[in-house]
Amino acid sequence: MKKIMILLILSIIVGISWLVYERLYPNIDKPQDGDEKKSVPVEIAEIQHGPIELLHVFTGTLEANAQFVVASKVSGLIEKVTVDMADTVIRGQVVAKLDDAEYVQMLVQVQADMAVAQANLAEAKSLLTISQRKLERIVELHQRGINSGEQFDIAKAEQLSAQAHVTVTQAQVKRAKAVLKTAHIRLNYTKVTANWVGGNRHRIVAERYLDEGETISANTPLLQIMELDPIIVVFFVTERDYANLQLGQIASLVTDVYPGEKFHGKIERIAPIFDKSTRQARIELRVENSDLRLKPGMFARVTVVLKRIKKTTIVPEHALTKRNHQNGVFVVNGNSVVWHEVQIGIRQGEQVQVTGEGLTGFVVILGQQLLDNGSLISSKNNIKDP
Repeated sequence: MKKIMILLILSIIVGISWLVYERLYPNIDKPQDGDEKKSVPVEIAEIQHGPIELLHVFTGTLEANAQFVVASKVSGLIEKVTVDMADTVIRGQVVAKLDDAEYVQMLVQVQADMAVAQANLAEAKSLLTISQRKLERIVELHQRGINSGEQFDIAKAEQLSAQAHVTVTQAQVKRAKAVLKTAHIRLNYTKVTANWVGGNRHRIVAERYLDEGETISANTPLLQIMELDPIIVVFFVTERDYANLQLGQIASLVTDVYPGEKFHGKIERIAPIFDKSTRQARIELRVENSDLRLKPGMFARVTVVLKRIKKTTIVPEHALTKRNHQNGVFVVNGNSVVWHEVQIGIRQGEQVQVTGEGLTGFVVILGQQLLDNGSLISSKNNIKDP
């Protein structure tokens, strides 16, 4: 009884399978005009002739074109910070002010010391003039034999002493001038300015580290300022791709922040060395960013055209198959196919560059596993049959 049930179930399954097969492929295996050969259902696509590009997508990070930290050169109490995060800063702008009472007082003291030094110099010059006149009179009397040589020696010594005193006071005045200039500079340092060399006249405050009322020491960071136009995209390449890159090469990038929107830039720097640990080289892409939409720290996917061929033969990647360990395609020839060996070149998405003989018309892109050279086919797709 069990055997009969099993045979009945198997018969039902075979019948259903045959009905499905007949519905899907109504024309297959049906000989026409006495021809016993079977045609294989396939899909075909047209062989294209045109340009193709070798594209590579790299993952990169956006960085500021330039950045620096504004720090006070003197210590003191912060009275005011005139800018905040995301504010625009002009070159030379005062961005913070420290309490300057101590430096003003120091300047007054140095100015007083300067006045004393100048007075001492004037006194020394006056004494030198007096000593020189006295020496001249003694020399004249000595020549006439009126006074002794001892008086001449004394007058000469006084004149030399006065000359030395002038030299010393002149040095003191010079030193006082230097100290006065330093005091002016230190007083000016209480006004913290944002100065940079080159680049745009305007930059952006990226971070603010301190607030009013805090006491800082010299060289304490106050603000971080960045240049965001242009912005730099940094990515890394292996040795395989390195040789295909060159300065000025155009690239495009997309970010998760602006999905579907492309930005364009040029390769500005190529590192001359490879990192020993990663075996990769640093590449910098310059991207115009006048609207400041791109920000440092964003991730980007950079697409670079590594190679471009203006005219070549292109087939869908699905058309490639192997016979006897050789790459090839089945080219449609009427109601049959002909096997053509090909050499594979650049891949662009689902398109592949191939070279070989007789590559015109249409190729099979689905059903190749059932084909041999000369096999009969029947195509059923949206592409026009040959």
